[in-house]
Amino acid sequence: MNDSFGQLFVVATPIGNLSDMTVRGLETLRSVGLIACEDTRVTKKLLRHFEIDVPTVSLHQHSDDRKIQSIINRLCEGGDVAYVTDAGTPGVSDPGNRLVSACVSSGIRVVPIPGVSAVLAIVSVCGADLQRFLFLSYPPHKKGRETFFSRVCESEVPIIYFDSVHRVVKNLVLLSQKKPEAQIVLGRELTKMHEEIVRGRVDEVIAYFSEHPDRLKGEFVVVVL
Repeated sequence: MNDSFGQLFVVATPIGNLSDMTVRGLETLRSVGLIACEDTRVTKKLLRHFEIDVPTVSLHQHSDDRKIQSIINRLCEGGDVAYVTDAGTPGVSDPGNRLVSACVSSGIRVVPIPGVSAVLAIVSVCGADLQRFLFLSYPPHKKGRETFFSRVCESEVPIIYFDSVHRVVKNLVLLSQKKPEAQIVLGRELTKMHEEIVRGRVDEVIAYFSEHPDRLKGEFVVVVL
């Protein structure tokens, strides 16, 4: 590590409840000269809420290498930079890995500022032995979807994955076809006003949402036990 370089702070942000923002996270965002973010519009709402006036720059999955290099250059010149995503802990299903990798290759120190994670939130209320589990991010939309759920069904440890309102039931139906006895814990809108935890055999959870279609809203995290 070069002591003359700035530092990249990877800062976790709330996934729904702004009160979950950590004191250390706020101190970090106030102290840096630039905040790189997945979507500047989303991050600016967070910054306005906490009265933080720091310049932002977008860095998302479609950003080219020049955008990453511009941030690296700033760090090499001694400026500190924070990286945040729209919600949760960066590095979990988001574009932060490319920036972190570039910093490591350049000898720039990367500092984690931990906080909320949907994965750990669901683990904490699962009520099952999750000393070991496998996180698989989002299921593929089309190609690879069958293979994804075959892997879920064959796993010797619990599987955790994210899903969207548009595909969650469709994917649960596929899971039920491959493993009818599967027990799941599903978290919906974690930390938000309409947070909900649904537990049971996969067909029971499918039936629940068939009976309550109005609750098919928001973001989902699924644990297959």
